Amino acid sequence: MKQERSKELFIAAKKYMPGGVNSPVRAFRSVGLEPVFIKQGIGSKLYDVDDNEYIDYVCSWGPLILGHSYPQVVQAISEAAAKGTSFGACCEREVELAQLICEAIPSIDKVRLVNSGTEATMSAVRLARAYTGREKIVKFEGCYHGHADSFLIKAGSGLLTSGVPTSSGVPGSFVWSTLVARYNDTESVEKIFAEYGQEIAAVIVEPVAGNMGLVLPQPGFLENLRRITERSGALLIFDEVISGFRTCYGGFQNLAGIVPDLTTLGKIIGGGLPVGAYGGREDIMNLVAPEGDVYQAGTLSGNPLAMAAGTATLKILKEGNCYDELEKAASLLTGKIKDVFAKYGICWALNQIGSMFSIFFNEGEVCTYEEVIKSDTDKYARFYRELLKEGIYFPPSQYEVCFVSCAHSQDDIEKTVEAIDKALSRIL
Repeated sequence: MKQERSKELFIAAKKYMPGGVNSPVRAFRSVGLEPVFIKQGIGSKLYDVDDNEYIDYVCSWGPLILGHSYPQVVQAISEAAAKGTSFGACCEREVELAQLICEAIPSIDKVRLVNSGTEATMSAVRLARAYTGREKIVKFEGCYHGHADSFLIKAGSGLLTSGVPTSSGVPGSFVWSTLVARYNDTESVEKIFAEYGQEIAAVIVEPVAGNMGLVLPQPGFLENLRRITERSGALLIFDEVISGFRTCYGGFQNLAGIVPDLTTLGKIIGGGLPVGAYGGREDIMNLVAPEGDVYQAGTLSGNPLAMAAGTATLKILKEGNCYDELEKAASLLTGKIKDVFAKYGICWALNQIGSMFSIFFNEGEVCTYEEVIKSDTDKYARFYRELLKEGIYFPPSQYEVCFVSCAHSQDDIEKTVEAIDKALSRIL
């Protein structure tokens, strides 16, 4: 596999950008490689600048549920761009996308569109503090809600990948106001509320944890969060930036039957373009400026390109049979992967829901942050390098999620399983 051009570009990138990248996990450090530079994506495939082909299970970290360069989405972006890329003013597509979101997720009466998941979660927490008149928030070990200061306490995603549970530059006041509980551990939440209950504005949680690898909520955990927050007068915020429109049409909350007070979204609702959103009950959302005094703004919020891509994507998901097909493809793939791993008799775990899955080099089930961090990251790195040689593009980190798209075919699945078999045979 040639990588000369990628190496040349990385040398140049390091001269002008910190670490040569614009997001840490792209540096490939945790898998002992240098970055692959991508020039094109079509369907389920990526093509790098050295013309290597990969079956892609990153899907831009989740947004590309339809696959790369989906014709109707590309057409929507092209038609929007021809009319202007940004106005800094209201446009019709904002209303259309907002309506689709509100209709898909019953807990959202009103929504504010922003530019990223970080903006969405940061704004939702500010809103919760204003609504309750309280300052503290509760988050969970290993859950990542973007890079706002409040969230960089025992976070997941790139921070977990690099072995840095917190970030330099976070003021002590933010550490004081952020309380950390254990995911899937109701008792840890109860203890925090017993001590700080009247000071807590909100609990923010990924209902399906997707930033320490895929970790599913255990029965009763989310229901208990709803009960505890209602009892104490705190708000419950579901961060569905990853799980929103990925586990089903709408949010995971639709499947779980739980109604949060606020929800944050991103990724899929932008169809591959930068986007974020936060929404919830009308009485809470009415505090947002200009209707209320909780200030939040953005020049590119609701920009016509992202609105066009997001609207096209959601309409296709709403009108098609995508989720059944995604579930079948992902279940087929993960079932075959389990057979291959069993063949070699090594310690591992595989978590899956819908079109998302994670492979952990671990013993037994992985249901908690403590179990996640016991994973053999060196073995994952060796596994990753061998997969890449075989043309399979998994996340370059043990602590991220694989995504299946509508574009992944039976042939892709068979080639992936064959590649995993070869990779395991070489690392053991």
